[in-house]
This record gives sequence, C-alpha cells and structure tokens, in this order.
Amino acid sequence: MADMEKCGRGEAGEDCGTEEIVRESKKQKKDNGEEGNGHVSSDVSVLAGFETKSVLRDSAREKNIFIHGMLAGQEAVVILEKTPIREDTVSALLEGSRLTLEMRNDIYSTYRAQPPVQLNELKATLVCPATEKHVKKYQRRGTFLLWETGEDYRTVTLPFLLSQSFSLQWVYNILDKKAEADRIVFEDPDPQVGFVLLPDFKWDQKQLDDLYLIAIVHKRDIKSLRDLRGEHLRLLENIRSKGEDAVRQRYDIAPNRLRVFLHYQPSYYHLHVHLTALSYEAPGSTVERAHLLSDVIQNLQADPDYYRDRTLAFPAHADDGLLEKFKEAGRL
Repeated sequence: MADMEKCGRGEAGEDCGTEEIVRESKKQKKDNGEEGNGHVSSDVSVLAGFETKSVLRDSAREKNIFIHGMLAGQEAVVILEKTPIREDTVSALLEGSRLTLEMRNDIYSTYRAQPPVQLNELKATLVCPATEKHVKKYQRRGTFLLWETGEDYRTVTLPFLLSQSFSLQWVYNILDKKAEADRIVFEDPDPQVGFVLLPDFKWDQKQLDDLYLIAIVHKRDIKSLRDLRGEHLRLLENIRSKGEDAVRQRYDIAPNRLRVFLHYQPSYYHLHVHLTALSYEAPGSTVERAHLLSDVIQNLQADPDYYRDRTLAFPAHADDGLLEKFKEAGRL
C-alpha cells in the first residue's frame, strides 16, 4: 500500500534521524557536565524537545496514542503505548500501588491506581524524520474491503507498487547483518530456502503471552503472497519447520500454541512470515488480512499457481493510493 515503507515495519522502533538526535542529546549532557563515560545514559530524554502538532490516532482498547510533531527541526511521529502487565510484577503492583476509591456498590469497588514509578512503564516508538506517508499511515481513516483478482494484481496493483518508492534497505541491512544482528533469534543462511527470525518491535520481549517474531526470507525476488508458486514450497515448509522449532527451543512454546501467518497486502514488499503467540490478538491477524502459513502451503500443494489467479480480499484505507487506482480502473 502507499504508506508501506521502512521507518516503520508495522509499528517500528527507533529509526533514521533518531541516532542523530541521540547523539545531540549526548553532546548536550556532556557539555552540561552531566555525563563523562562516553555513553548516552539511560535517562536521556530523546523526546524532551518534541513539539506536538496533532494527535493522529488513539485507542482505548489497545491503550496507545499516535502523535505527530517536530523534533530537532524534523517532522516526527511518536507512538506511546502501555506495556503489558507481567506476571512477575503483580505482587509489587498490588503492594506498592496507591489507590483512590472511585465507586463502591455491594461487592464491587473500583479504584484509580497509581503504581510504583518503576512499574508504570510506557513503550515509546519514534519515527524521525517522518514523511507524509508515515503521518498518513498512523492517521485514523475509513477502511474499505477490496477484492483483487489475479488480473487486477497484474494490471492495477503491481504497476502501482512498481511506481512507488518503497525502500527495502532496512530489510537488506538485517539480512546482511549491517543492522539488528544482535536481535536475530535464528538464521538459516541458505540463499534459496533460508531466512532470519527476529522479534517484531511490537513485542517488548518481557513476557511470552504476546510473543511476536518475524521470519524474513533471504530470497529477494518474492514481494508477497501473490508471487508464491509451487516452486516455493520448500522455502515455506522450511520456515514452518525450522521457525517453529526455533521458537520451541528458545521460548519453550509448542507449534500448536503459535499463529504462523502472512499478510496480504503486506506492510512491506519483501516476503516475510509472522509468528505470534496464539493467545495474543496481534494487529493484522484478522481474517481479511491474515493467511495461515499451513493453508498457504496446502493451497500451493493442490495448485502450484493458486496465488497467481486466486481472488484475494484485503482492507484499504480511504486515502490509500491503491484504492484510488482500483476506482480509476472501474473495480469499485
């Protein structure tokens, strides 16, 4: 889709100009005599100079907020989200929280709780510099369901994708170990059927209930589900087998407690597979976008060209360029 490029794979972590901002924070701390060890201390507030322009979106259900603004003279988007309550912190939360009664009725009471500061944590994600595409990506927008035939893909979707400047350099940096090498959980280096497995930025890695990993294939000529053919079965089966085995060994989670799926449309056009805890209602895991890897494998076993011709449904936002192309083609 038009808003899908790096500076945020899904809801990505620090990116692009963030390193320069951190370095500037470090310089200021050093100039002020607050730091002398040559490292940015953990309490440096990279966001201290953030100037809010607008709230793009917020969700009471998902407990997050997306904010557009300026940081160090650059457009930026900040995402703040409540982190999950971990089981190992429950006792400290109950013992250390300050409660203010809001309502009592029979056996029911509700309180406003102020947890100890060390347990009152937010996850902050920074995209900087942010482009117009990033701002649109996080805005609250109307959503429509499109049905794309194989012919639609070849005549409408693919030409649109090829006309866009979707940078995949961040993907290649991971595959080439130029970035995030320390985050890789498992790798099969085979150039044809291999992949790297690493945590998605949506997962804080503090508990397994919301486990979220991404398997990124080494092959660089498969954009999405649409490109998969019978010849790719070995690759997909390898991801399923070795990916699930790696999760079992690293996190002691059995395959029948995992949801392994692909998105269509994907958030970036280099084939990747999502592995999440089955108990976690992961973003994008609903039926209109997620395709179970086991189903994809069975479909290709039955028909090697299944995804070349199959009509596929996917959601598109109101201001999505691809939606406009479907309208221009008379497909809506």
